[in-house]
Amino acid sequence: MFELLREGLPLFFNFQSVLLTVLGIFGGLIIGVLPGLGPLMGIVLLLPLAFHLPTIPAMGMLIAIYIGGSAGGSISAILLRIPGTPLAAATLFDGFPMAQKGRAQDAVGLAMTSSAIGGLIGGLVLVFLSPLLARFALRFAPPEYFAMAVLGVLTIALVSEGSALKGLLMGGFGLFLSMVGTDEFTNAYRFTFDNFKLSSGPHLVAVVVGLFALSEIFFQVESGGYLAKPNVQRLRISFAALGLLMHHKVNLVRSSLIGTFFGAIPGAGGDVSAFISYAAAKKLALPGEVYGEGAEGGVVATEAANNGCCGGALIPTLSLGIPGDASTAVLMGALILLGFFPGPDLFRDHPDVAGGIFVAYLLGNMVLLVLGTVLAPIFGSVLKVPKAWLLPAVLLLSTLGTYSLQNSIFDLWVMFTLGVIGYVMRRASYPLAPLIIGMILGSIMESNLRRSLLLSHDGWQIFVERPICAVILAIDLILLISIIYSTLRSSRKIGHS
Repeated sequence: MFELLREGLPLFFNFQSVLLTVLGIFGGLIIGVLPGLGPLMGIVLLLPLAFHLPTIPAMGMLIAIYIGGSAGGSISAILLRIPGTPLAAATLFDGFPMAQKGRAQDAVGLAMTSSAIGGLIGGLVLVFLSPLLARFALRFAPPEYFAMAVLGVLTIALVSEGSALKGLLMGGFGLFLSMVGTDEFTNAYRFTFDNFKLSSGPHLVAVVVGLFALSEIFFQVESGGYLAKPNVQRLRISFAALGLLMHHKVNLVRSSLIGTFFGAIPGAGGDVSAFISYAAAKKLALPGEVYGEGAEGGVVATEAANNGCCGGALIPTLSLGIPGDASTAVLMGALILLGFFPGPDLFRDHPDVAGGIFVAYLLGNMVLLVLGTVLAPIFGSVLKVPKAWLLPAVLLLSTLGTYSLQNSIFDLWVMFTLGVIGYVMRRASYPLAPLIIGMILGSIMESNLRRSLLLSHDGWQIFVERPICAVILAIDLILLISIIYSTLRSSRKIGHS
């Protein structure tokens, strides 16, 4: 545990890494505050920039955006009753009533401090468990990696919003995109349609930016209200929330651990953990606390779980190469683009890089504790920015960032095409996260499947002859049956209605 941190400290502690981590928290908070954006959008927008940076500064910046964006959504939930991100949906239950009672300052302060400390607790679990899980995963060979890749796609499909079958179909679409380009075993072109620019497949960054950023722009344009400026309560700098938080120590630790646990389950997400933490806090409420009417414990529970979930989601991402959610899927893709593959090999061959990522995560939460409080007035004012200014800025950043990857107009066409596809899919209630995860895990799945068959003397039997692989495949089968069952049950309900 501490060896990794010790190896990562020299790699992280330089001016560039620290500065970018601080700026990442600042930018993540702003993006989280703005309704409709969130941490995923922040990571997507700055992914092209990260591509040109050294590994640790780049990952420090992206992880900081992840942390800040997860916390920032609470500010708009408290002040406007509009969650900046789905993660903050449960925060408005008590955060907004606190604001109505003239305690907006206390609510925002509790949200920021709870998020930071919850993230730190999740980070400690991350630092402790990830090496242990990676050490176990060193027993993995190609069959096990194939089974784990299948598990990642099925898990995300099962727990994604809406129909599990739609999630599985989007995961399949992602698998197809991963096969576009040059076959790594035969060097043959696949699905390139005689276009040389597709020989390496569509660039992951262009796909991600188009799928999430551009489709969101289309939705925001469709919704209108370009010049609307909501009335927002004025906030001030105050550390009084730290004193209030001390009255909820048990709730804070319990909710952080709940968030970390559900974060470590691929696909569960921070919104699930927030609602479960809220329910647990409500059941075990302190005397005199009435939840739903401005209870401090409600804000503490949801926000501690939100950012505790960040640390939890990074556990399977870094140790097994299985993304915990859509944001960590993009973080995993960024790490791969930078030349490092998440999984046990990362801890074995590059412990300094793994340690540097841990240090960046822990420092990011410490910075959040300070900046979330000191700059609260600024973040509250950000809510007054009209769409007419915001949307062109997002479009400009998306276009410039995507073009700068390879100085290629073709990447812009990929971005635009995936933006249209993302918009259409969202309109049809198809989740987008499984597509990205399928695209990232697709190459891992295919290459390890083919390596397994090349190593095997008994054909497909290699997958059941190895105990660990057999167990993982059994879990895969259970998940697939669950997807089929849930689909059939929902179709019967529609038929009866």
